[in-house]
Amino acid sequence: MPQTLYEKIWAAHKIADLPDGQTLIGIDRHLVQEVSSPQAFEGLKLEGRTVRRPDRHLSVADHAVSTLPGHNPLKNSLAALQLDRLEENVQAFGLPYIGRDDPRHGIVHIIGPELGFTLPGCTLVCGDSHTSTHGAFGALAFGIGSSQCETVLATQCLQQDKQKSMRITLTGSLAPGVTVKDIILHIISRIGVEGGRGHAIEYDGPAIAALSMEARMTLCNMTIEAGARIGMVAPDETTFAYLKGRPLSPQNALWDQAVAHWRTLHSDPDAVFAQELEINISDLAPHISWGTTPADCAPITGHVPDPSASPDKASQIERALAYMDLTPGTPFTSIAIDRVFIGSCTNARIEDLRRAATIAKGRHVAPGVSAMVVPGSAQVQAQAEAEGLDQIFKQAGFEWRNAGCSMCVAMNDDRLEPGQRCASTSNRNFEGRQGPEGRTHLMSPEMAAAAAVSGHLADVRTLLEPAHG
Repeated sequence: MPQTLYEKIWAAHKIADLPDGQTLIGIDRHLVQEVSSPQAFEGLKLEGRTVRRPDRHLSVADHAVSTLPGHNPLKNSLAALQLDRLEENVQAFGLPYIGRDDPRHGIVHIIGPELGFTLPGCTLVCGDSHTSTHGAFGALAFGIGSSQCETVLATQCLQQDKQKSMRITLTGSLAPGVTVKDIILHIISRIGVEGGRGHAIEYDGPAIAALSMEARMTLCNMTIEAGARIGMVAPDETTFAYLKGRPLSPQNALWDQAVAHWRTLHSDPDAVFAQELEINISDLAPHISWGTTPADCAPITGHVPDPSASPDKASQIERALAYMDLTPGTPFTSIAIDRVFIGSCTNARIEDLRRAATIAKGRHVAPGVSAMVVPGSAQVQAQAEAEGLDQIFKQAGFEWRNAGCSMCVAMNDDRLEPGQRCASTSNRNFEGRQGPEGRTHLMSPEMAAAAAVSGHLADVRTLLEPAHG
């Protein structure tokens, strides 16, 4: 029978069909961080269990770390306790660990690919919903809860429901100023935050083939915001070029064997998908979010929606506009901002920083706006500094930080104050996501940089000509 990419990897990892209809599958890789792991390790201790395959796990702290140079969380704070507990647990159970001062440190979904820990055809899990990021490599990757983390640590297996397959085919090419972040925001605005529920989404088509690995990771990262736990792209020459020579990638003869297998990881021509969607991206405009879900997105050229124009969603829109303090009919480009955040596991790779720097160069952050750039890993930070990107940002008035999740989630020192409005490259804009009563507008790195230097939401296409200064 013809199979989709998801079905092929699922079948290769199936151990047994269970009486309750679920399937027991083998898990190849597990990324461990400080937020979801304490309960898992505590469960192992209470039951007197050990970790079955310590070498299949990789541990790093990212959510609670401070991104201020030389700064540590306050003693006895929740963040400090989480960091200390992770270090104690990985040492006690013998798991590979990347410390906060290690040059490989960073956000878990950025360092996994950087190190070659993420590989095509593998099953990969982490106690974080944005594990879908790793599907960009043709991996079956998804987020799990704390109890499931304990199960993986103890058994290297999981009980799972098999997902249906959905394919989103992208054609055309991106216009100047439009990026993959605009693609995924547009997709979510079309299908909604429940549109992918129960499905593994495969992204396909000529526009996908033209994307870099960094862009594919952004796309798969936000698949979870469309309701699907799994987003995938079939591996190709771009994938192989990215992985070749990575520290944990196969080497020498094993590399050739691996690539030969990876080339088989694609959906068969006659594979059947439960849902199909095709989008031509050629006329896509830069997008921003205006509400309190990632589906509340629209082109920057538009206006704040009027609830009366959508009777079936009027109450939802009214609540979102009340929280965001927005008036129907207001042009998006007239919405003033207080903060700018360029970072997160969605948009903190070197390609993202380069793009933002092209807008920041020769310009300056607008008066009254506080802007920060947070690299996704120590390696990204080092590369950006070697290329002089940090100096471009600093000269433009941006704050240059160390690697970490930072203001993407209010679990560390970086957060919005009540009522502050932020142009953000992160993945979620729920109420309080970046801080209690904080207001988040999602957008691409270029768009965030454009907002920073404009003082309001702005169409980056008007700033594509480099400034001089």
